[in-house]
Amino acid sequence: MVMPTSTPLRSKKTRALGIPVIDLSLDRSKVSELIVKACEEFGFFQVENHGVSREIISNVEMEGQDFFSKPACEKQKGRAGPPTPFGYGCKNIGFNGDKGELEYVLLETNPHSVSERSKSLSSDPTKFSCAVNDYIHAVRNLTCDILDMVAEGLYVQDQSIFSNLIRNANTDSCFRINHYPSSAHQLFDNSPKPRIGFGEHTDPQILTVLRSNNVGGLQILSRDGFWIPIPPDSDKFCVFVGDAFEAMTNGRFVSVRHRAMANSVKSRMSMMYFAAPPLDAYVSPIQQLVSIESPCLYRPFTWGEYKSAVYTLRLADNRLDMFRN
Repeated sequence: MVMPTSTPLRSKKTRALGIPVIDLSLDRSKVSELIVKACEEFGFFQVENHGVSREIISNVEMEGQDFFSKPACEKQKGRAGPPTPFGYGCKNIGFNGDKGELEYVLLETNPHSVSERSKSLSSDPTKFSCAVNDYIHAVRNLTCDILDMVAEGLYVQDQSIFSNLIRNANTDSCFRINHYPSSAHQLFDNSPKPRIGFGEHTDPQILTVLRSNNVGGLQILSRDGFWIPIPPDSDKFCVFVGDAFEAMTNGRFVSVRHRAMANSVKSRMSMMYFAAPPLDAYVSPIQQLVSIESPCLYRPFTWGEYKSAVYTLRLADNRLDMFRN
């Protein structure tokens, strides 16, 4: 189980609450406005009419399902471990003792790396790598389009200022498939608490774009301390503001805290694209969002510096505090 987190116990309530769902087929200026508002108010939104084909989504989902249905001894052949975190993992989250009720595959978004890693993950590595690379390519394009619309909505002169970090050939973005096995046995025990699949945390990157199967479990923490369950919807993607984006917008956007519950009678699978800059890229508030009224909240740091700092902390720690002015 995940260890207790930093959010006060009195805040840990759950309620149903409407969340932003943005139709990307609407007028672009209107969409830009809606995205900025959602990032400010929730640090989270869902998108529909996103342009990622059902075939691309289905292909990578089938590869994920095929992998997680294998016997444990087969999955262990793709085991992640020092000096790289990439490959198959189970229970352990990060390097500091956090645990969850899940298993996962973590991959770099470099096509060559995906192809090489596929050899230990699939009996048909070409099929696996093609499905994953096609998905990464499509979701990266979606992410860059969202970032460009954010820049437009913030009236930033260079509307590619955020997306160029993701398009860079040296991007440190990654892709992960999480699998939360069924916990049907809980229906027959005396435990009043559901299991934590992935504990409360923020994502360190710029944006996270997530899709899950039609099984619930995802929750975000509202600014007033309520856990909001996100209903699963196979036609939508979930978009999370990450720590780096909070710093780049000088705190105008807030990195959203979220978690995944593993209390369903069905297994849940989710796929995350974590959009990150190159390791040597500097992360700092953009000039247009710094003024006398809104002084610079964070000192400049490289993504590599921040990533290294994150690895020293627990899952639920407030990582950006170390970089505040």
